Amino acid sequence: MPPPPDPDRILVAQLFGTARHHARYQEPTEAETAAAVAELQAITRRPDLLAEVAGILIGAHAGKLDEARARVAAGFCVAAGADPEDLEWWVATGRERRALADLPPFGMKVLGHPG
Repeated sequence: MPPPPDPDRILVAQLFGTARHHARYQEPTEAETAAAVAELQAITRRPDLLAEVAGILIGAHAGKLDEARARVAAGFCVAAGADPEDLEWWVATGRERRALADLPPFGMKVLGHPG
């Protein structure tokens, strides 16, 4: 029988979904930010989890096409009370996760072009 789900992981998933749902590719208005922050804080007010979500969004999407949207979503988490001391560690973790995700699957032969 599998172990029960970790409540913190469930909160992180809810925070990710909510932040991304509210984020657009342009700067949000004050009303949009207030609505996003209120919804994030209704899920949890834990600064450590908000910093995790913000950092992963920034780190994992750096240099990608959706970087602007990820930064807006991360900004909502910061405005909702993300712990700034934890943020840089989570940005680095997001970058590491992206680098691992970009690797070809284990055992897959990477075909290159001759010469």
